[in-house]
Amino acid sequence: MNRYILALDQGTTSSRAILFDQEQNIAGLVQKEFTQYYPQAGWVEHDPMEIYSSQYAVMMEVIAQSGVDIHAIAAIGITNQRETTILWDKDTGRPIYNAIVWQCRRTAPIVDQLVKQGLGEYIKKATGLIPDAYFSATKIKWILDHVVGIKERARQGKILFGTVDSWLVWKLTNGKVHATDYTNASRTMLFNIHTLDWDQNLLDALEIPRQMLPQVHNSSEIYGHVMVQGRQIPIAGIAGDQQAALFGQCCFSNGEAKNTYGTGCFLLMNTGETPIESKNGLVTTIAVGLNGKVQYALEGSVFVGGAVIQWLRDELRFLSEAKDAQYYAQKVEDTGGVYLVPAFTGLGAPYWDMYARGCIIGITRGTRREHIIRAAQESIAYQVYDLIRAMECDTGNNLAELKVDGGASRDQFLMGFQADILGCNVRRPMIRETTALGAAYLAGLATGVWKDVQELKKLWNCDSVFEPKQTASDREHLLAGWHRAVKRSMGWSQAED
Repeated sequence: MNRYILALDQGTTSSRAILFDQEQNIAGLVQKEFTQYYPQAGWVEHDPMEIYSSQYAVMMEVIAQSGVDIHAIAAIGITNQRETTILWDKDTGRPIYNAIVWQCRRTAPIVDQLVKQGLGEYIKKATGLIPDAYFSATKIKWILDHVVGIKERARQGKILFGTVDSWLVWKLTNGKVHATDYTNASRTMLFNIHTLDWDQNLLDALEIPRQMLPQVHNSSEIYGHVMVQGRQIPIAGIAGDQQAALFGQCCFSNGEAKNTYGTGCFLLMNTGETPIESKNGLVTTIAVGLNGKVQYALEGSVFVGGAVIQWLRDELRFLSEAKDAQYYAQKVEDTGGVYLVPAFTGLGAPYWDMYARGCIIGITRGTRREHIIRAAQESIAYQVYDLIRAMECDTGNNLAELKVDGGASRDQFLMGFQADILGCNVRRPMIRETTALGAAYLAGLATGVWKDVQELKKLWNCDSVFEPKQTASDREHLLAGWHRAVKRSMGWSQAED
Protein backbone atom coordinates (compact mmCIF):
# COMPACT_ATOMS: atom_id res chain seq x y z
CA MET A 1 0.00 0.00 0.00
CA ASN A 2 1.27 3.47 -0.91
CA ARG A 3 1.90 5.45 2.28
CA TYR A 4 1.24 9.15 2.67
CA ILE A 5 2.56 11.99 4.82
CA LEU A 6 0.36 14.94 5.76
CA ALA A 7 2.30 18.23 5.96
CA LEU A 8 0.73 21.09 7.90
CA ASP A 9 2.28 24.36 6.66
CA GLN A 10 1.20 27.14 9.03
CA GLY A 11 2.29 30.43 7.46
CA THR A 12 1.98 34.13 8.28
CA THR A 13 -1.10 34.77 6.16
CA SER A 14 -2.57 31.30 5.54
CA SER A 15 -2.73 27.74 6.82
CA ARG A 16 -2.11 24.98 4.31
CA ALA A 17 -2.24 21.20 4.30
CA ILE A 18 -0.46 19.12 1.65
CA LEU A 19 -0.63 15.35 1.29
CA PHE A 20 2.48 13.72 -0.21
CA ASP A 21 2.83 10.09 -1.23
CA GLN A 22 6.10 8.24 -0.65
CA GLU A 23 7.33 9.15 -4.14
CA GLN A 24 6.76 12.81 -3.07
CA ASN A 25 3.85 13.33 -5.47
CA ILE A 26 1.22 15.78 -4.19
CA ALA A 27 -2.07 13.95 -3.61
CA GLY A 28 -3.92 16.99 -2.27
CA LEU A 29 -3.45 20.65 -1.27
CA VAL A 30 -5.86 22.94 0.59
CA GLN A 31 -5.17 26.50 1.76
CA LYS A 32 -7.14 28.92 3.96
CA GLU A 33 -6.24 32.53 4.72
CA PHE A 34 -6.80 34.00 8.18
CA THR A 35 -7.13 37.48 9.70
CA GLN A 36 -4.23 39.88 10.26
CA TYR A 37 -4.62 42.37 13.14
CA TYR A 38 -2.78 45.71 13.35
CA PRO A 39 -3.85 47.25 16.68
CA GLN A 40 -1.26 50.06 16.46
CA ALA A 41 1.40 51.22 14.02
CA GLY A 42 4.15 48.58 13.89
CA TRP A 43 2.07 46.01 15.82
CA VAL A 44 1.02 42.73 14.17
CA GLU A 45 -1.17 40.06 15.80
CA HIS A 46 -3.03 36.84 14.97
CA ASP A 47 -5.83 35.08 16.82
CA PRO A 48 -4.28 31.77 18.02
CA MET A 49 -7.69 30.06 17.93
CA GLU A 50 -8.10 31.08 14.28
CA ILE A 51 -4.60 29.79 13.51
CA TYR A 52 -5.61 26.43 14.98
CA SER A 53 -9.13 26.30 13.50
CA SER A 54 -7.89 27.20 10.00
CA GLN A 55 -5.10 24.61 10.22
CA TYR A 56 -7.46 21.92 11.51
CA ALA A 57 -10.01 22.74 8.78
CA VAL A 58 -7.50 22.40 5.91
CA MET A 59 -6.12 19.19 7.45
CA MET A 60 -9.56 17.57 7.46
CA GLU A 61 -10.48 18.99 4.05
CA VAL A 62 -7.35 17.70 2.28
CA ILE A 63 -7.98 14.20 3.66
CA ALA A 64 -11.60 14.31 2.49
CA GLN A 65 -10.81 15.77 -0.95
CA SER A 66 -7.90 13.44 -1.73
CA GLY A 67 -9.91 10.27 -1.09
CA VAL A 68 -6.82 8.74 0.56
CA ASP A 69 -7.62 5.98 3.06
CA ILE A 70 -6.98 7.29 6.58
CA HIS A 71 -4.98 4.12 7.33
CA ALA A 72 -2.54 4.98 4.54
CA ILE A 73 -1.49 8.24 6.28
CA ALA A 74 1.68 7.28 8.13
CA ALA A 75 2.45 10.57 9.89
CA ILE A 76 1.94 14.31 10.18
CA GLY A 77 4.76 16.86 9.79
CA ILE A 78 4.43 20.48 10.95
CA THR A 79 6.23 23.55 9.62
CA ASN A 80 5.44 27.05 10.75
CA GLN A 81 5.98 30.79 10.68
CA ARG A 82 8.87 31.26 13.09
CA GLU A 83 9.27 33.50 16.18
CA THR A 84 5.51 34.24 16.46
CA THR A 85 4.67 33.98 20.16
CA ILE A 86 1.62 32.47 21.89
CA LEU A 87 0.89 32.21 25.63
CA TRP A 88 -2.04 30.12 26.86
CA ASP A 89 -3.67 28.87 30.02
CA LYS A 90 -2.68 25.27 30.77
CA ASP A 91 -5.99 24.48 32.48
CA THR A 92 -8.40 25.91 29.90
CA GLY A 93 -6.26 25.65 26.75
CA ARG A 94 -7.31 29.23 25.87
CA PRO A 95 -4.81 31.90 24.75
CA ILE A 96 -4.33 34.70 27.27
CA TYR A 97 -3.48 37.22 24.53
CA ASN A 98 -3.34 37.31 20.74
CA ALA A 99 -0.28 35.80 19.05
CA ILE A 100 2.41 38.48 18.65
CA VAL A 101 3.69 37.96 15.10
CA TRP A 102 7.36 37.89 14.10
CA GLN A 103 6.89 41.15 12.14
CA CYS A 104 5.72 43.06 15.24
CA ARG A 105 8.07 45.83 16.42
CA ARG A 106 6.42 46.74 19.75
CA THR A 107 9.16 45.16 21.87
CA ALA A 108 12.08 47.16 20.41
CA PRO A 109 12.46 49.17 23.69
CA ILE A 110 12.88 45.90 25.64
CA VAL A 111 15.68 44.88 23.23
CA ASP A 112 17.33 48.29 23.71
CA GLN A 113 17.20 47.74 27.47
CA LEU A 114 18.91 44.33 27.15
CA VAL A 115 21.69 45.89 25.07
CA LYS A 116 22.07 48.72 27.62
CA GLN A 117 22.46 46.08 30.34
CA GLY A 118 25.47 44.76 28.38
CA LEU A 119 23.74 41.60 27.13
CA GLY A 120 24.11 42.28 23.38
CA GLU A 121 27.30 40.27 22.89
CA TYR A 122 26.10 37.53 25.24
CA ILE A 123 22.91 37.10 23.20
CA LYS A 124 24.94 36.78 19.97
CA LYS A 125 27.32 34.21 21.47
CA ALA A 126 24.70 32.11 23.29
CA THR A 127 21.80 32.17 20.82
CA GLY A 128 23.56 32.94 17.52
CA LEU A 129 21.06 35.76 16.94
CA ILE A 130 21.37 39.53 16.69
CA PRO A 131 19.34 41.18 19.51
CA ASP A 132 16.08 42.19 17.85
CA ALA A 133 12.32 42.50 18.47
CA TYR A 134 11.88 39.96 15.62
CA PHE A 135 12.54 37.03 17.98
CA SER A 136 10.21 35.53 20.62
CA ALA A 137 11.96 36.39 23.91
CA THR A 138 10.89 40.01 24.28
CA LYS A 139 7.39 39.20 23.02
CA ILE A 140 6.95 36.75 25.94
CA LYS A 141 8.11 39.42 28.40
CA TRP A 142 5.74 41.99 26.89
CA ILE A 143 2.71 39.70 27.38
CA LEU A 144 3.78 38.81 30.93
CA ASP A 145 4.14 42.52 31.73
CA HIS A 146 0.87 43.65 30.13
CA VAL A 147 -1.72 40.98 30.95
CA VAL A 148 -2.87 41.46 34.53
CA GLY A 149 -2.34 38.66 37.02
CA ILE A 150 -0.49 36.12 34.88
CA LYS A 151 3.08 36.46 36.20
CA GLU A 152 2.31 34.42 39.31
CA ARG A 153 0.35 31.83 37.31
CA ALA A 154 3.33 31.59 34.92
CA ARG A 155 5.65 30.93 37.90
CA GLN A 156 3.27 28.16 38.99
CA GLY A 157 3.50 26.53 35.55
CA LYS A 158 -0.12 27.40 34.76
CA ILE A 159 0.74 29.60 31.73
CA LEU A 160 2.50 27.97 28.78
CA PHE A 161 4.54 29.54 25.99
CA GLY A 162 4.96 28.17 22.52
CA THR A 163 5.90 29.15 19.01
CA VAL A 164 3.18 28.19 16.50
CA ASP A 165 4.40 24.59 16.19
CA SER A 166 4.08 24.07 19.98
CA TRP A 167 0.59 25.58 20.00
CA LEU A 168 -0.56 23.28 17.20
CA VAL A 169 0.95 20.19 18.84
CA TRP A 170 -0.71 21.09 22.16
CA LYS A 171 -4.12 21.56 20.52
CA LEU A 172 -3.89 18.54 18.21
CA THR A 173 -2.90 16.23 21.09
CA ASN A 174 -5.63 17.66 23.38
CA GLY A 175 -3.11 19.19 25.75
CA LYS A 176 -1.05 16.01 26.22
CA VAL A 177 2.18 17.31 24.63
CA HIS A 178 4.02 20.61 25.20
CA ALA A 179 6.99 20.38 22.86
CA THR A 180 9.01 22.14 20.19
CA ASP A 181 12.00 21.21 18.06
CA TYR A 182 15.55 22.54 17.98
CA THR A 183 14.98 24.74 14.91
CA ASN A 184 12.07 26.66 16.43
CA ALA A 185 13.73 26.87 19.87
CA SER A 186 16.78 28.44 18.20
CA ARG A 187 14.59 31.34 16.97
CA THR A 188 13.32 32.41 20.39
CA MET A 189 16.48 34.31 21.56
CA LEU A 190 16.18 32.22 24.75
CA PHE A 191 17.84 29.00 23.60
CA ASN A 192 21.56 28.38 23.97
CA ILE A 193 22.57 26.74 20.68
CA HIS A 194 25.81 25.38 22.21
CA THR A 195 24.42 23.71 25.36
CA LEU A 196 21.13 22.89 23.56
CA ASP A 197 19.10 24.10 26.53
CA TRP A 198 17.08 27.16 27.53
CA ASP A 199 19.53 29.82 28.68
CA GLN A 200 19.02 30.63 32.38
CA ASN A 201 20.85 33.99 32.18
CA LEU A 202 18.45 35.23 29.50
CA LEU A 203 15.41 33.80 31.31
CA ASP A 204 16.49 35.68 34.44
CA ALA A 205 17.17 38.93 32.56
CA LEU A 206 13.66 38.85 31.03
CA GLU A 207 11.93 37.39 34.15
CA ILE A 208 10.57 34.43 32.18
CA PRO A 209 9.85 31.32 34.30
CA ARG A 210 11.46 28.19 32.83
CA GLN A 211 8.33 26.12 33.60
CA MET A 212 6.45 28.02 30.85
CA LEU A 213 8.71 26.66 28.14
CA PRO A 214 8.17 23.57 25.99
CA GLN A 215 10.46 20.54 25.99
CA VAL A 216 12.91 20.70 23.07
CA HIS A 217 13.19 17.63 20.82
CA ASN A 218 14.75 16.46 17.57
CA SER A 219 13.07 17.71 14.40
CA SER A 220 12.26 14.12 13.44
CA GLU A 221 10.65 11.93 16.11
CA ILE A 222 7.18 11.00 17.34
CA TYR A 223 5.95 13.76 19.67
CA GLY A 224 2.37 12.63 20.14
CA HIS A 225 -0.73 11.47 18.26
CA VAL A 226 -3.75 13.15 16.64
CA MET A 227 -7.12 11.40 16.59
CA VAL A 228 -8.46 11.61 13.02
CA GLN A 229 -11.51 9.62 11.93
CA GLY A 230 -11.02 7.17 14.78
CA ARG A 231 -7.32 6.62 14.04
CA GLN A 232 -4.31 7.87 15.99
CA ILE A 233 -1.84 9.46 13.54
CA PRO A 234 1.63 10.33 14.90
CA ILE A 235 2.99 13.87 14.69
CA ALA A 236 6.55 12.96 13.71
CA GLY A 237 8.26 16.01 12.20
CA ILE A 238 8.60 19.68 13.20
CA ALA A 239 10.74 22.47 11.74
CA GLY A 240 10.51 26.23 11.30
CA ASP A 241 9.61 27.20 7.74
CA GLN A 242 13.07 28.24 6.47
CA GLN A 243 14.82 25.25 8.03
CA ALA A 244 12.10 22.97 6.63
CA ALA A 245 12.77 24.42 3.17
CA LEU A 246 16.52 23.77 3.62
CA PHE A 247 15.72 20.15 4.50
CA GLY A 248 13.16 19.86 1.68
CA GLN A 249 15.89 20.98 -0.73
CA CYS A 250 18.08 18.11 0.55
CA CYS A 251 20.80 20.48 1.79
CA PHE A 252 22.03 17.87 4.27
CA SER A 253 25.77 18.57 4.04
CA ASN A 254 28.15 21.31 5.09
CA GLY A 255 28.30 24.09 2.45
CA GLU A 256 24.96 23.35 0.75
CA ALA A 257 22.59 26.31 0.48
CA LYS A 258 19.08 27.25 -0.58
CA ASN A 259 17.43 30.59 -1.26
CA THR A 260 13.69 31.20 -1.02
CA TYR A 261 12.52 34.04 -3.27
CA GLY A 262 9.40 35.61 -1.81
CA THR A 263 8.50 39.17 -0.81
CA GLY A 264 11.96 39.09 0.74
CA CYS A 265 14.58 36.37 0.34
CA PHE A 266 15.77 33.87 2.95
CA LEU A 267 19.17 32.33 2.33
CA LEU A 268 20.36 29.45 4.53
CA MET A 269 23.63 27.53 4.29
CA ASN A 270 24.20 24.28 6.17
CA THR A 271 27.45 24.54 8.17
CA GLY A 272 27.44 20.99 9.55
CA GLU A 273 27.79 20.15 13.24
CA THR A 274 29.82 23.27 14.07
CA PRO A 275 28.13 26.62 14.70
CA ILE A 276 29.92 29.45 12.89
CA GLU A 277 29.77 32.93 14.38
CA SER A 278 29.29 35.40 11.56
CA LYS A 279 31.59 38.39 11.13
CA ASN A 280 29.33 39.74 8.38
CA GLY A 281 26.01 40.35 10.11
CA LEU A 282 24.43 36.94 9.43
CA VAL A 283 22.69 34.93 12.15
CA THR A 284 23.68 31.47 13.34
CA THR A 285 20.78 29.11 13.77
CA ILE A 286 20.02 25.40 14.11
CA ALA A 287 19.35 23.81 10.72
CA VAL A 288 17.90 20.51 11.99
CA GLY A 289 17.94 18.13 14.94
CA LEU A 290 18.26 14.58 13.63
CA ASN A 291 19.21 11.28 15.29
CA GLY A 292 20.24 13.01 18.50
CA LYS A 293 22.60 15.47 16.76
CA VAL A 294 22.09 19.00 15.50
CA GLN A 295 23.37 20.66 12.37
CA TYR A 296 23.79 24.42 12.22
CA ALA A 297 23.18 27.00 9.49
CA LEU A 298 24.08 30.56 8.66
CA GLU A 299 21.04 32.61 7.68
CA GLY A 300 20.73 35.95 5.91
CA SER A 301 17.73 37.91 4.72
CA VAL A 302 17.11 40.21 1.78
CA PHE A 303 14.46 42.66 2.99
CA VAL A 304 13.13 43.54 -0.47
CA GLY A 305 13.08 40.68 -3.00
CA GLY A 306 9.88 40.15 -4.98
CA ALA A 307 8.51 43.26 -3.21
CA VAL A 308 10.51 45.45 -5.63
CA ILE A 309 8.48 43.99 -8.52
CA GLN A 310 5.25 44.60 -6.58
CA TRP A 311 6.40 48.21 -6.15
CA LEU A 312 6.92 48.60 -9.90
CA ARG A 313 3.42 47.18 -10.43
CA ASP A 314 1.45 48.99 -7.71
CA GLU A 315 3.20 52.34 -7.23
CA LEU A 316 4.93 53.06 -10.57
CA ARG A 317 2.34 51.20 -12.68
CA PHE A 318 5.08 49.83 -14.96
CA LEU A 319 3.39 46.40 -14.96
CA SER A 320 -0.14 45.07 -14.71
CA GLU A 321 1.03 41.70 -13.29
CA ALA A 322 4.23 40.83 -11.44
CA LYS A 323 4.89 37.87 -13.74
CA ASP A 324 5.22 40.29 -16.69
CA ALA A 325 8.57 41.50 -15.29
CA GLN A 326 10.32 38.58 -16.98
CA TYR A 327 8.91 39.56 -20.39
CA TYR A 328 9.89 43.24 -20.12
CA ALA A 329 13.35 42.50 -18.70
CA GLN A 330 14.16 40.48 -21.82
CA LYS A 331 13.03 43.23 -24.20
CA VAL A 332 16.38 44.99 -23.64
CA GLU A 333 19.90 43.57 -23.87
CA ASP A 334 20.95 45.08 -20.55
CA THR A 335 19.92 47.84 -18.13
CA GLY A 336 21.68 50.53 -20.13
CA GLY A 337 23.88 51.23 -17.10
CA VAL A 338 20.91 51.66 -14.74
CA TYR A 339 21.03 50.19 -11.20
CA LEU A 340 18.11 50.05 -8.78
CA VAL A 341 18.93 49.61 -5.08
CA PRO A 342 15.65 48.65 -3.32
CA ALA A 343 16.70 49.85 0.15
CA PHE A 344 13.13 50.91 0.95
CA THR A 345 13.52 50.04 4.64
CA GLY A 346 17.32 50.19 4.85
CA LEU A 347 19.84 47.50 3.95
CA GLY A 348 20.30 44.16 5.74
CA ALA A 349 23.34 41.88 5.71
CA PRO A 350 26.15 42.45 5.04
CA TYR A 351 25.63 46.27 5.18
CA TRP A 352 23.19 46.72 8.11
CA ASP A 353 22.44 50.34 7.29
CA MET A 354 19.01 51.34 8.57
CA TYR A 355 19.48 54.82 7.08
CA ALA A 356 19.99 53.56 3.51
CA ARG A 357 17.17 54.38 1.10
CA GLY A 358 16.21 53.17 -2.34
CA CYS A 359 17.75 54.73 -5.41
CA ILE A 360 17.71 54.41 -9.19
CA ILE A 361 21.01 55.56 -10.64
CA GLY A 362 22.60 55.73 -14.09
CA ILE A 363 19.50 57.11 -15.85
CA THR A 364 20.02 58.81 -19.23
CA ARG A 365 17.61 60.31 -21.76
CA GLY A 366 17.51 56.90 -23.43
CA THR A 367 16.38 55.03 -20.30
CA ARG A 368 13.07 53.20 -20.78
CA ARG A 369 10.80 51.42 -18.33
CA GLU A 370 12.20 48.10 -19.59
CA HIS A 371 15.67 49.14 -18.37
CA ILE A 372 14.28 49.97 -14.91
CA ILE A 373 12.28 46.72 -14.75
CA ARG A 374 15.40 44.76 -15.69
CA ALA A 375 17.43 46.69 -13.09
CA ALA A 376 14.80 45.78 -10.45
CA GLN A 377 15.03 42.10 -11.40
CA GLU A 378 18.81 42.20 -11.29
CA SER A 379 18.76 43.93 -7.87
CA ILE A 380 17.26 40.79 -6.33
CA ALA A 381 20.12 38.66 -7.68
CA TYR A 382 22.77 41.18 -6.60
CA GLN A 383 21.46 41.19 -3.01
CA VAL A 384 21.54 37.39 -2.93
CA TYR A 385 25.13 37.55 -4.27
CA ASP A 386 26.11 39.83 -1.36
CA LEU A 387 24.65 37.35 1.16
CA ILE A 388 26.39 34.38 -0.49
CA ARG A 389 29.74 36.18 -0.44
CA ALA A 390 29.23 37.03 3.27
CA MET A 391 28.58 33.35 3.95
CA GLU A 392 31.64 32.30 1.96
CA CYS A 393 33.78 34.73 3.99
CA ASP A 394 32.38 33.33 7.26
CA THR A 395 32.80 29.66 6.29
CA GLY A 396 35.87 29.75 4.04
CA ASN A 397 33.91 27.60 1.54
CA ASN A 398 33.00 28.55 -2.00
CA LEU A 399 29.41 27.75 -2.97
CA ALA A 400 29.26 24.93 -5.52
CA GLU A 401 25.60 25.47 -6.45
CA LEU A 402 22.48 27.24 -5.15
CA LYS A 403 19.10 25.53 -4.80
CA VAL A 404 16.13 27.86 -5.20
CA ASP A 405 12.43 27.91 -4.38
CA GLY A 406 9.62 30.40 -3.69
CA GLY A 407 7.32 32.32 -6.03
CA ALA A 408 9.95 34.37 -7.88
CA SER A 409 12.01 31.24 -8.64
CA ARG A 410 9.54 30.68 -11.51
CA ASP A 411 11.11 33.69 -13.27
CA GLN A 412 13.45 32.24 -15.91
CA PHE A 413 15.25 35.55 -16.50
CA LEU A 414 15.91 36.13 -12.79
CA MET A 415 17.20 32.59 -12.23
CA GLY A 416 19.47 32.83 -15.29
CA PHE A 417 20.88 36.16 -14.14
CA GLN A 418 21.35 34.76 -10.62
CA ALA A 419 23.51 31.97 -12.06
CA ASP A 420 25.48 34.51 -14.11
CA ILE A 421 26.20 36.81 -11.19
CA LEU A 422 27.10 33.98 -8.78
CA GLY A 423 29.22 32.16 -11.36
CA CYS A 424 27.72 28.81 -10.32
CA ASN A 425 24.75 26.61 -11.21
CA VAL A 426 21.30 27.45 -9.86
CA ARG A 427 19.05 24.40 -9.45
CA ARG A 428 15.27 24.62 -9.22
CA PRO A 429 13.36 21.55 -7.97
CA MET A 430 10.37 19.89 -9.61
CA ILE A 431 8.39 20.37 -6.39
CA ARG A 432 8.31 24.03 -5.35
CA GLU A 433 6.48 23.24 -2.08
CA THR A 434 9.83 22.71 -0.40
CA THR A 435 8.76 23.97 3.04
CA ALA A 436 5.92 21.44 3.33
CA LEU A 437 8.10 18.77 1.70
CA GLY A 438 10.79 19.31 4.36
CA ALA A 439 8.22 18.75 7.13
CA ALA A 440 7.00 15.63 5.30
CA TYR A 441 10.57 14.31 4.95
CA LEU A 442 11.17 14.74 8.70
CA ALA A 443 7.92 12.97 9.61
CA GLY A 444 8.56 10.19 7.07
CA LEU A 445 12.06 9.50 8.41
CA ALA A 446 10.71 9.12 11.97
CA THR A 447 8.05 6.62 10.88
CA GLY A 448 10.04 4.53 8.41
CA VAL A 449 8.36 5.80 5.24
CA TRP A 450 11.88 6.67 4.09
CA LYS A 451 14.95 4.88 5.38
CA ASP A 452 17.50 7.70 5.51
CA VAL A 453 18.54 11.01 3.95
CA GLN A 454 20.31 9.19 1.11
CA GLU A 455 16.94 7.82 -0.01
CA LEU A 456 15.52 11.36 0.10
CA LYS A 457 18.38 12.64 -2.07
CA LYS A 458 17.42 10.10 -4.74
CA LEU A 459 13.82 11.37 -4.65
CA TRP A 460 14.78 15.05 -5.10
CA ASN A 461 14.04 15.91 -8.73
CA CYS A 462 15.49 18.88 -10.55
CA ASP A 463 13.18 20.84 -12.84
CA SER A 464 15.76 23.25 -14.32
CA VAL A 465 19.49 23.93 -14.05
CA PHE A 466 20.56 27.51 -14.83
CA GLU A 467 24.22 27.66 -15.81
CA PRO A 468 26.35 30.82 -15.78
CA LYS A 469 26.91 32.21 -19.26
CA GLN A 470 28.74 35.46 -18.42
CA THR A 471 32.49 35.92 -18.55
CA ALA A 472 34.28 36.65 -15.29
CA SER A 473 35.20 40.17 -16.49
CA ASP A 474 31.56 41.00 -17.38
CA ARG A 475 30.48 39.73 -13.97
CA GLU A 476 33.08 41.85 -12.17
CA HIS A 477 32.09 44.93 -14.18
CA LEU A 478 28.39 44.54 -13.28
CA LEU A 479 29.15 43.87 -9.60
CA ALA A 480 31.44 46.90 -9.38
CA GLY A 481 28.55 49.05 -10.68
CA TRP A 482 26.13 47.50 -8.16
CA HIS A 483 28.47 48.15 -5.24
CA ARG A 484 28.98 51.78 -6.35
CA ALA A 485 25.18 52.19 -6.46
CA VAL A 486 24.79 50.65 -2.98
CA LYS A 487 27.34 53.14 -1.59
CA ARG A 488 25.26 56.02 -3.01
CA SER A 489 22.15 54.73 -1.21
CA MET A 490 23.83 54.28 2.19
CA GLY A 491 23.19 56.78 4.98
CA TRP A 492 20.76 58.73 2.77
CA SER A 493 18.01 59.45 5.32
CA GLN A 494 20.60 60.39 7.94
CA ALA A 495 21.80 63.21 5.68
CA GLU A 496 18.41 64.92 6.12
CA ASP A 497 19.09 65.67 9.81
